[in-house]
Amino acid sequence: MAEQKRDYYEVLGVEKNADEAALKKAYRALAKKYHPDMNPGDAEAEKKFKEASEAYAVLSDPEKRRQYDQFGHAAFEQGGMGGGGFDFSGMDFTDIFGDLFGDFFGGGRRSSGRSSNGPMKGANIRTSVRITFEEAIFGCEKEIELNTKDECKTCKGSGAKPGTKPVTCSKCNGKGQVVFTQQSFFGMVRNVQTCPDCGGTGQIIKDKCPDCKGTGYIPIKKRFAVDIPAGIDNGQCKRLAGQGEPGVNGGPRGDVLVEVIVGRHPIFQRQDQNIFSTVPISYAVAALGGDVMIDTVDGKVVYEVKAGTQTDTRVRLKGKGVPYLRDKNTRGDHYVTLVVQVPEKLSHEAKELLKKFDEATGDSLNAAKKYTDSKSGSETKKKKKLFDL
Repeated sequence: MAEQKRDYYEVLGVEKNADEAALKKAYRALAKKYHPDMNPGDAEAEKKFKEASEAYAVLSDPEKRRQYDQFGHAAFEQGGMGGGGFDFSGMDFTDIFGDLFGDFFGGGRRSSGRSSNGPMKGANIRTSVRITFEEAIFGCEKEIELNTKDECKTCKGSGAKPGTKPVTCSKCNGKGQVVFTQQSFFGMVRNVQTCPDCGGTGQIIKDKCPDCKGTGYIPIKKRFAVDIPAGIDNGQCKRLAGQGEPGVNGGPRGDVLVEVIVGRHPIFQRQDQNIFSTVPISYAVAALGGDVMIDTVDGKVVYEVKAGTQTDTRVRLKGKGVPYLRDKNTRGDHYVTLVVQVPEKLSHEAKELLKKFDEATGDSLNAAKKYTDSKSGSETKKKKKLFDL
C-alpha cells in the first residue's frame, strides 16, 4: 500500500492563505535544513527535502495551486494533470537555489563561469602540544617539529622542468573548472566542478621538475617556537599565521594551529578562570580556630581558620586563580573546601581526654543511653500504676 502524502501546506508549515513570499521563506528554511549536501548519507533528510520541494513546486505555481486546492493530491496522480505523476521539469528553482547555495558556501549567488585558478590560500596544518597545569597558568614556550612543504628552488614553484613552462589545460581551456549536465530530481541541472585534468590550476605540466615531481614544492621538516600564553585552557589553539601549507597560484601560506593539551594536576582542578582544591584540617583547628597551610599555584599561603568551622566550608583566596588570556594581570580566584579530619587511632590518654571534653560539651557519647533509660523508666512507671489499681 502506497504511503499517504502529507498536505502540502502542512509540509511547508504555512497557512492555506500564505502568499508567495511566505511560501518561499518556508521552503528556503526547509531546503537549507534537509538539503542532501548538508546531510550526506541521511536518507530521511533527503526524503524530507524532496517532500518540501514537491510541495513548493505545486504551491508556488498559481495554476497548480488552484488545482491542488480543488482536488488535492489527486490532481497530479494517475489521470490527473496528464497522468504519470508530478513533473518537475518545468519548474524554475534558480532563484531559490541561487540564494540557497550562496548561504551554504558563504557568499552570494555563484556564477558558473567563475574561474577557480586564481590565488588561493594554502591549507592549515593542525598539531598538538602537551603542557603541565602550571604551564597553562603562567604561560611557557614550547618547540614543535612539523612536516610541511616549501617552494622548490629548482623550478621556483612552477612544477615544470627548468627551461619549460606549463601549458594551458585543453579540457577546461585554462578556467580550472568544467561544466556538465545531469538528470536530477528537478530535471536537467548544470553543475560546475574542478577540472580533473589540471586540478583547478588551469595548466598542465608536461615536463615535470625532477626534484619536486611537478608539485612545485618539496617536503621539509621545520621547527617552531610556540609561545603559549598564560591562562590558556585545555583544547584551545595557538595560531602561527603564515606557517602552514604553501598557497596556490601565488596565494598566501596557510596557518599552523597548535592545540594545547593540559595535563591533570593531583591537587587542583580548573573551571574557567577559577581553581578549586580541598584541604584537610584537624578537629582542634576547626573547633578552636588557627592557621593552616594551603597549596596554591603561587606556592603555600597561610590561612586563618575561624573557630567553629564546619566540614565542607568553602573559602576564597582572591586573585589566586587563572590569568585571563586578554589581561594576564587579572586573575580568577582559588576556592578551597575545608574538610575536618577525624583521627583514626587515638592513645588511651587522648581517648580519656576526649571523653571528658564530650562530657563538658553535651555528653553526646551517652545521649542514646540516656534516651533509652528514660523510655524504659516511663514504661516501668506505667506498669506500676496498673498494679496499684
